[in-house]
Amino acid sequence: MANERLKADAAMMLEALHEQMLGIAKIQRDRSRLTATATACDKRITVTVNADGILIDTKFADDIGDLTHTEIAEAMTEVVQEAARRVTQQVGLLMEPLRERKSQLPKLSDLIEDAPDLGSAMPVAPPASFAPPNSPERRYDDEDTGFGDVHRFGGRRSMVSGHDD
Repeated sequence: MANERLKADAAMMLEALHEQMLGIAKIQRDRSRLTATATACDKRITVTVNADGILIDTKFADDIGDLTHTEIAEAMTEVVQEAARRVTQQVGLLMEPLRERKSQLPKLSDLIEDAPDLGSAMPVAPPASFAPPNSPERRYDDEDTGFGDVHRFGGRRSMVSGHDD
């Protein structure tokens, strides 16, 4: 009886994995097509980034010369970061159905008694800094790279789930 339940659970897991892989492939395709656009300086500067937040298009209005080089440089940094935030939000929305499906799947510890919760053992990726080069925020101690320090950054454990679960 227990063997039949285990077989049924395994079959369910394999089917769910197959569906998950199909969903991931579709999301990857859709993600690769995402862009986000932002403007600054009364629409004198318009930028577009791809799904990775990489600048792919820049447009300056005819009156861009009214701004100083410093104003343009500061606005470029700000507007590219804003476009990157927007595309990150789009990616998050795109991933939501996959996260919901994942949350419905049983964990290994649900299926096998005394099995470890592998999700909680996953290291947390630190969020990328928006600080400029050589700023104090970018300085860190190379010696402090132990496994135990990953939780202090407050990043995500999973690029797929986007959540710390």
